Amino acid sequence: MISRVVISSAAALVLAALAGCADLKPLQADIDSLKSQVSKLQADASAAKASADAASRAANQASQAANNARSTANQALAAAQAAQASNNATNEKIDRMFKKKISK
Repeated sequence: MISRVVISSAAALVLAALAGCADLKPLQADIDSLKSQVSKLQADASAAKASADAASRAANQASQAANNARSTANQALAAAQAAQASNNATNEKIDRMFKKKISK
């Protein structure tokens, strides 16, 4: 009687093991598919990081160019204001000269 129980238990274990082996092949295919997807995602993430880094460098260069342009514009404004002040002073001198001529 104990032999029958042991034999039937052993047979059940063998059948369960065989059934389990049959199920491993689809799981292995799924694992291989997931590995390839992970590899593709890693490549995509690396490409996205490279693009983001390039965009960051371009933005920094654009910011530097804008700062240089602002500095040049400020210098031009200062020169224009100095020229306007000089022009105003010259016009005042001319006006005074004409007033002296007229008053004489």
